Amino acid sequence: MLDRIRPFFAARGWEPSRFQLDAWAAWARGESGLIHVPTGSGKTYAATLAALVDIADNGGQLIYITPLKAMARSIADALEEAVTGLGLRLRVESRTGDTASHVRARQKRNPPQVLLTTPESLSMLLSEPDAPTRLGNVRALILDEWHELLDSKRGTQCELAAARLRAFARARTGGEGPHRGLQTWALSATLSNVEEAAQAAVGVGARATLVHARIQRDVVLDTLLPADISRLPWSGHLGHQLLPELTEWLDPGRSTLIFVNTRAQAELWFQALAARKPEWLGRLGIHHGSVDLAERARVEAGLADGTVTIVVATASLDLGVDLAPVERVVQIGSPKGIGRLMQRAGRSGHRPGATSRVLCVPTHALQLVEIAAVRGALERGEVEARTPLNAPLDVLAQHLVTCALGGGWTPDAMREEVRTAWSYRGLTEQGFDAALGLVTEGGKSLRAYPQYRKVVAEDGTYRVPDLEIARLHRGSIGTIVSDVTVTVRMHGAGTLGQIDESFIGSIPVGGSFHFAGRNLELVSLREQVALVRPGKPKRGITPHWPGNKLPISGSLGAAVRRVLEEGAGDAPEWVAVAPLLAEQARMSHVPTRGELLIEDCVTAEGSHLFVFPFEGRAVHEGLGALIAHRMCRQRALTVSIAVDDFGMELLSPDRVAWDELLAPGIFSEDGLLDDILASVNATELSRRRFRDVARVAGFVNLGPVHKRNTGRQVQASSSLLFDVFRRYDEENPLLTQARREVLELHFDERRLRDTLRRIQQCVIVRRTTEGPTPLSTPLVENRLQGDRASSQSDAERLRRSLARAVAEPPPLPPGSPGWTPRGRRAARSRR
Repeated sequence: MLDRIRPFFAARGWEPSRFQLDAWAAWARGESGLIHVPTGSGKTYAATLAALVDIADNGGQLIYITPLKAMARSIADALEEAVTGLGLRLRVESRTGDTASHVRARQKRNPPQVLLTTPESLSMLLSEPDAPTRLGNVRALILDEWHELLDSKRGTQCELAAARLRAFARARTGGEGPHRGLQTWALSATLSNVEEAAQAAVGVGARATLVHARIQRDVVLDTLLPADISRLPWSGHLGHQLLPELTEWLDPGRSTLIFVNTRAQAELWFQALAARKPEWLGRLGIHHGSVDLAERARVEAGLADGTVTIVVATASLDLGVDLAPVERVVQIGSPKGIGRLMQRAGRSGHRPGATSRVLCVPTHALQLVEIAAVRGALERGEVEARTPLNAPLDVLAQHLVTCALGGGWTPDAMREEVRTAWSYRGLTEQGFDAALGLVTEGGKSLRAYPQYRKVVAEDGTYRVPDLEIARLHRGSIGTIVSDVTVTVRMHGAGTLGQIDESFIGSIPVGGSFHFAGRNLELVSLREQVALVRPGKPKRGITPHWPGNKLPISGSLGAAVRRVLEEGAGDAPEWVAVAPLLAEQARMSHVPTRGELLIEDCVTAEGSHLFVFPFEGRAVHEGLGALIAHRMCRQRALTVSIAVDDFGMELLSPDRVAWDELLAPGIFSEDGLLDDILASVNATELSRRRFRDVARVAGFVNLGPVHKRNTGRQVQASSSLLFDVFRRYDEENPLLTQARREVLELHFDERRLRDTLRRIQQCVIVRRTTEGPTPLSTPLVENRLQGDRASSQSDAERLRRSLARAVAEPPPLPPGSPGWTPRGRRAARSRR
């Protein structure tokens, strides 16, 4: 095998890496596992070349799963090159939701030996009646960017699909053992829990091989800093204050990716760059998930051939698309996670041995602390873990219908097959029976309705006999649940993309908005199509999408706490933020890792309490609700809650003696679930989660592709089911899962518990201040972002205070030798 691969490498001036040799040897031994090496080191060829040669010689099929459609196109090109260079007679094709119907029909008649697809499209293949025959010859399954899938329902969907393919392979080979005849390899660059990730890829009962690389992939982090830190706002995520500096740094002759965290932010930054540098318009591009496929493909091709050199992008370009021509990467605002910044930085220098560079552009002053924390984490090699989900029944219910369409199944065999998927290894008979009840009768309260009897037993085998149910199910396969969208179409320019229905519904005919890098005017809106024409320049509003409040990861939160204690030496962003932190120390305190800072003050708004765990906004939402609820049990109290990634604010219009309410046990883990559910409108939160759970499970359908239901219709259907289950079937598994997901996703219950345990070990540092401090002012401004007068005085007071601090001799960076903020010694003496 090696004697055929080495000439392919040599012809390109390459030498196989040690990890590639290890991966090919592991394939030859019939092993499965995880290849965990830095981005751009050659994972794709490590996972596929030996398999390609083997399949060319011995027959079979390779299925390559990618999280993004764009990746399928790019990887298909790379594998085509390998097949040609190796002299193999193999056909390489892609199948995604964008693949033309005639191509899918041809692939059904004559399947390619190498198929690149997405989790959703693989499930579609599993729903075909002849799936056991068509897919029984699959010998290799590659799961690319496994870290991106692992901790999501798409990852669970992949696990179940892999279990199904292994069952087909066992039937084909007649072999014993759970994975005879199919080898599975996952690929990742940014994981810490590699053993668990590898086991989730190969399933229960198989030995997982780990292939590592001793490749030093340098990531150089730079930060764009203003000459005066007071120019940066206290809060916000747009960062336009540094637009002049960024446009001066950018060079249209050098290919650059500008990463942002949301689609709305991408639209705003594209418009800002185009307005400031109109001569760059021909070289500017925008790339996010709502932009039409053809435009995204044009931008990707432009990056490759040099006609497009500056692209504003979201996570749609995070992953393994081959962007070797990209020279520079920019991150606007907080990356929110260490692994995310590593992934984005790796888009530059995307080749073995190259150095990746990323320029961070802070959008507010305290983000300099986050950037300094990420810098330290990168130097220490820290990265987040990704934990697989625990047996979501909505995904299982969808999978059971898919497999009933794809040849059928018997309960005992399917139960054991599902248990080989890592996320379902602990699935009980009762749990499987609950999922079975959902697909055969809709649960106890829906038995009388035939549309919920999707799966029917015929001679002991469960199938889907109803053609309409089959059609609706195939049109709804997948676990990505988003708001109902409307197609944006321009006469003469075709489809521009998809936009949120609720947003476009708020635009009057003749109104203007920005989308896909254009100024548009709405002409008409009917049948889920918005007809538009070019609008007037510099007019219009930007669409909103979910996801603007992505929290920082637990690893980044820990890195922030660490850097506040230890400092970051002469790191430029740390030196720049030093006056701000020195002012925080003067007004209050800068907490160490072993401390929890709690501030309070009184303003014209009332009594404020600020708590700073540095755990991310999801945890802080749960913690704020918990504290407020427990305080209100002690005395009658009216409070409002505001959160950000660093802390939370409780505000009461009355004068409050906070110390009397901060009683022992206020941060206790005891009674957490009851208190959290009692502290919020749990019913309404569960109703919202239920809509998504019911859609994944197939209880709420969007309707046929050519005539989708509106958002109002979907909401009405899910709300009706929710109320029926609450009244007549309180223990319905979908209802139970929706409640569980409220805790897991809305409040991040696991991290909330860990945070409470950590706080129990902390020294509480209490400070009463004259007003909001540098740490607490962002909380006030976020809450009052529409109330300029109320927040302006505090912000201006802090700006004046900071200006005085900057005018004085520069203070030592916090954490450096000789730096002793006021109050630190007193706090330590309490310990």
